[in-house]
Order: sequence, then C-alpha cells, then structure tokens
Amino acid sequence: MILDLAAAIASVALAEWWGADVASQSDIGGLLWLFVPLLLLMLAAASMYRRPLRRNFLDEIGPVETAVALAALVLLSWLLLDPENVRPGAAVIRVWVLATVLVPTVRMARVLIQRYLRNHLGSASPTLVVGDDRYAHQLITRMIELPEYGLRPVGIVASADSGDGDAPPPRLHPNVPHLGTLSDFPAVAAATRAEDLILSQCDASDDELVTIIRSAHALGMRVWVLPRVHDVIGAHARIEHLGGLPLLVLPKVNPRGWQFAVKHALGRVITAFGLLLISPLFLGLALLVRLSSPGPIFFRQKRVGRDGVVFDCLKFRSMRPPSESDAAFELTEGAAPGGVEGVDRRTRIGKIMRQTSLDELPQLLNVLRGDMSLVGPRPERPEFVELFEMQIRRYGERHRVKAGLTGWAQVHGLRGQTSIADRAEWDNYYIENWSLWLDVKILFLTVLAVLKRAED
Repeated sequence: MILDLAAAIASVALAEWWGADVASQSDIGGLLWLFVPLLLLMLAAASMYRRPLRRNFLDEIGPVETAVALAALVLLSWLLLDPENVRPGAAVIRVWVLATVLVPTVRMARVLIQRYLRNHLGSASPTLVVGDDRYAHQLITRMIELPEYGLRPVGIVASADSGDGDAPPPRLHPNVPHLGTLSDFPAVAAATRAEDLILSQCDASDDELVTIIRSAHALGMRVWVLPRVHDVIGAHARIEHLGGLPLLVLPKVNPRGWQFAVKHALGRVITAFGLLLISPLFLGLALLVRLSSPGPIFFRQKRVGRDGVVFDCLKFRSMRPPSESDAAFELTEGAAPGGVEGVDRRTRIGKIMRQTSLDELPQLLNVLRGDMSLVGPRPERPEFVELFEMQIRRYGERHRVKAGLTGWAQVHGLRGQTSIADRAEWDNYYIENWSLWLDVKILFLTVLAVLKRAED
C-alpha cells in the first residue's frame, strides 16, 4: 500500500508539472489529489492488498490497470460537476497515463525484489505442518523447492502419538523435525516463532483441528488447509453457504467443450500467422540441417496425444546418424526421458537449436494439423507412457487435452530429464485451471525462458 501511495502521489505531482499552465487557471490542480485515495480504495476493493502465497506480476496487472482506470473515471465525473473547471478531461488523462505506467512498474519492482530475497537470502515465513502423511511431505517438498512462495518449513506436528509397535514416520526431510503432537502446538508455535500453519490431511477430529486453528489465529498466524479431493479443486472453485454450512463449488472442466474448441481454433490461426512471419528463419534452419550431416531435415518420433492417440511429433534433426561404436543409454530412475540421451551426437547447428529450443519449431506444423496445441502437456513416447501410467499417480489424466509445444510444467523449469511425477502434477494443475489468459501467460513465460537460456 505504501508503494501504491508513492506511485499515486508521483503520478499526480508529475501530471501537475506536465500541465502547470492549465492548472494555474483554476482549482483543478488541488482536486487532482483526490485520485490518490480513490486509487487506494479501488485497489483495496479488488483485494490487491490481500497477502498471497506468490506474487505474480502477470496476474496483478489486469486488476491494477482496472483500478487505475476506475479511479480516473470517478475523479473525472467529480470534476465535471463543477463547470468552472478548465479542461478537466486533459488533466485527468495525464494522471491516468502516468499512473498506468508508474503503479504497475513499482509493483513489478516489488515482486522482483521480493522474489530475489526469497530465492537467494531465505526471506520466508517459518511454517509448521500438521500431519505426517504423504501429502504433508509433498507440501514440505514444494516449500523447499519453491522458495519464491515465501514459506519455510520449520517442523511437523503429528496429529497423534504413534501407537505401541508402530514404526516411526519416515524421515523424508531430515532438516524438518517432528516437534510433537497437537497438544504441544502452542508451545511448538512459540518456540519456532512460526508465522504460518498448514493443515494436511490427518486423522485428527474436526474439534481438535478447530481448536488448533483458533489457537493459531490467536497467535497471529496465517492458516492454510489442504482440502480433501484437492486434485479437482482449481483456482476457479468458490465457497457457497447452505444455511451455516459451507459448500465448495467445483466448476466443470470439459476438454471437449466450446472453450477448448475456441482455444484450438485460435491456436491454429496464431500458428499460421507465426509461421508466415518466421518463414525465413524456418527455411534457413531447414537448409542448415540439410548441410550439417546426412539424413532428413525433420526428425519424426511417435508421441502420445489426447485420448492416447499416437502421432508423429516433428523436430528439426539435431543429431548425426548413430554409429556402431555409440554406447547404449539407460534412463535414470524417476526421471523423464529427454535432453541428450547417451553419446552426444549433436551437430553444430543442432547444439544451437537445442539450447534455444529452435529444434521444436516444426511442431508448429503439428499444431496446424491438429495433433497438438500451442499450450498443453508435453507429449511422451508410447513406451514410456505405458510405464509412467503404472508408476506415476494421475499421469494418464494429462491426456485429457491435446499435447502442447510448451506447458505449465516447462515454464517452471521441468524440461529435459526432470521428475516426471512433478510434471504430471503441474500439467494436471494446468488442465484443472485452464483459461485463455493462462495460455497467454504460459506463452509469455516461455519466451522469457527461451531468452534466458539464450543468454546463458
């Protein structure tokens, strides 16, 4: 709020300096300062001061720009009530233009600084986790892997003492100790100075959990609850009340509905236009591949798409043909296939294309043919799909939608030989929370990721 206040004050001050000759002819200059409280009220009404787990500038820019526009509109309406004001529209437009730039810029700077502090300096809230099931350990793993969310696990509070003869819980996270049971919670919270509490799915009674939540709130802690059937709870879920009983409403996700039909049609139009724009680059790479080594221009590989349908996934060939001296390759357990497998047979142009993801460009042809979409889960080879469906929870649910050139998992760093279980988690999140705006955001983040790798 302080940063928004500073940006709003700067916007009005610069607007007065910009139109000093007009402001001197009336009292409009003083009235322009009403924009500052109006903007803060609009941002508060849009819940822009609610503390989220992770600040994302792309998610904030829409509500912020809407609040700026509404504040300017209300201010203009107020000024028009006084006929003595000289050109109020021009003055308000100056404020609006400046605030449209300054407020998002300040917020983006805050996001970048906060993310740097969390990722590199460990600036995060100490967090307790109630429960000792696999979901609790998955939550702890995500907190450790994703420090930008601002949660630092400091301990586990078990729902009950283990019975006689029961084996102690596995120490999946040695640096996150077990600190007692629910009865010990007040002392544990005080000793760890925890600021956040996450309730996993544990066997404690509702009364016990309500008592813990009340105690946490009394200590000023934020409380997060992992709900049951969380696999189907997306960002668009909402809470309704039947009398005093809360009901969680789960919007339907229909990969065969009209929304996805619009997504695929729009994707083909964008792809056709994009291919036309990059045709010189496309043809140039095709020529370089042909000259680099014997073999075809395109590398075709069987991949699994929507509903398990197998199709030929296209890439620019980046490797020379194998020779008898090349050693066999074995996939690391738990990792996804991809990257450079076995002996490095990449050509010179192949190395450049792999580093910049230019070898993926022929998959635009797959999009035009309808085999793939611009955004979606990355397709896998049939032999690995059969194996992963037996080993990885919810892996097969990725095939509810068309495969994509890029996806939610890839823009979070899960590409190449990375965990396939993590990919399945992120891909299913994408499906449950799909929107056209999410696709736009993924495409934007993909461009940033490619540019970053190019700089490296």
